[in-house]
Amino acid sequence: MTILIWGAGAIGGTIGAYLIRAGQDVMFVDIAAEHVRAINESGLRITGPVDQFTVEAAAALPGEVSGQFDTILLCTKSQHSRAATEALAPCLADPGFVVSVQNGLNELVIAEIIGQDRTLGSFINFSADYHAPGEILFGGRGAVVLGELDGAISERLRRMQSIFAEFDENTIITDNIWGYLWGKEAYGAMLFISALTQQSIAEALADARYRQLYIRAAQEILELADRLGIEPYGFNGFEPALFLEHDNAGIEASLDTLVAFNKQSAKTHSGIWRDLAVRKRKTEVSMYEPLLEKADAQGLQLPLTRRWIAMIREIESGRREQTTQNLDELKAAFS
Repeated sequence: MTILIWGAGAIGGTIGAYLIRAGQDVMFVDIAAEHVRAINESGLRITGPVDQFTVEAAAALPGEVSGQFDTILLCTKSQHSRAATEALAPCLADPGFVVSVQNGLNELVIAEIIGQDRTLGSFINFSADYHAPGEILFGGRGAVVLGELDGAISERLRRMQSIFAEFDENTIITDNIWGYLWGKEAYGAMLFISALTQQSIAEALADARYRQLYIRAAQEILELADRLGIEPYGFNGFEPALFLEHDNAGIEASLDTLVAFNKQSAKTHSGIWRDLAVRKRKTEVSMYEPLLEKADAQGLQLPLTRRWIAMIREIESGRREQTTQNLDELKAAFS
């Protein structure tokens, strides 16, 4: 079986390199011509404190892919999910399936295009960054979870667990992948607010001046999930139930654990911050638009969420700087 990895950046590149090293037949697809060329000429290099190695690999641009594949890992940025799924659909064998290995609720988009029965969900929280053509920094391990969209524990789910275990032996399967994905959406809201500044993730979550902003940002997303009947799951120190219950002592302890977890990673800042400060490109903020639509339908305002989304877009367009003054502005408006 050849595994096609669509998106050879931080997520896809890291997982794919480990699978190749374990003997899996992997082919990469990426839109960055220089990255594709570097992989084909010199292999894919993993650097950082977790591991350092280089694997020989094959890569192609989207228009260069031929043949069909039983298993495709979609590892693009959230905002590229629809275009990528439409592009990869002709490459998907029948029967075959796509695993969304992304941030956001992209399984909904993928299933809309190729069908729920051909879509597998995943949740990942490891730390990695694309550093240069042919080079990925693997900064730290984190939770890896796989799940069917309908909660079934299927044969293919167990098969993918065994394959992902070649990347992370602690990979688990779940009957509630949506719980993990909504938990990540709440945690992601805190990461987006941290990216309004120049602080690292650990510095941001430890800063007592703004902790209530981070707490409220997570709570808005979690309250929407609760309204929709979804039980958000925790990971790596993040405990959604404590935020929903407004357990102040528990929330503080959860944030302290997240600070400690992030201090262990060589990736100090989020990919969101890196998109804004280093790569000067759009972030994945559009993945929150479907949540705002769901909030509207439920009669929830999510005022803080709407404001930090607007601020991120202002930074993307060059109309706002990344500074803690942004958090002072939010604090004044929402305290």
